[in-house]
Amino acid sequence: MVIMVKKAKKPSSRAPVEGKVEKNQELEEQLKRALADYANLQRRVEEDKAQIAGNLRSTFIVKFLPVLDSLEATFEVVAKEASEASRKGLELSIGQLKKILQEFGVEEIDTNGDFDPLFHEAVEVKEGKQDNKIIEVLEKGYRLGSKILRAAKVKVEKKKVEANTN
Repeated sequence: MVIMVKKAKKPSSRAPVEGKVEKNQELEEQLKRALADYANLQRRVEEDKAQIAGNLRSTFIVKFLPVLDSLEATFEVVAKEASEASRKGLELSIGQLKKILQEFGVEEIDTNGDFDPLFHEAVEVKEGKQDNKIIEVLEKGYRLGSKILRAAKVKVEKKKVEANTN
């Protein structure tokens, strides 16, 4: 009796390796995507923090603008009636507050010239010789960079528009 032993086929040594290579590449791609997502998340968090800080700064500064308005209005009265020491003290306080605002990047909106609805709010329009000319500033305006903190409230001069009578 002859027993035939069938040799078992050796499994291809490439098959397990190829599967592992593909799995490794897949895991590598997942890791790259996860790292890119994390980098994007970090960037967004930093941008959000900067935006929140800017909004807080703007809100805080806007709260001080009426104080500056009051000090400047008081100075106009004090300049006429009070002593030199009182005038100088109030002038120094106003100067310090303006210096702090400047350090934060706050600028007064220019009101010399023509009316610009991006920077000015027309509270009153009067008939006159010029068109869109600012004739009086009722409340100063301020901006922080490109952001308007408060538009300047102004009186504007307009030429009379004649009615078309046909």
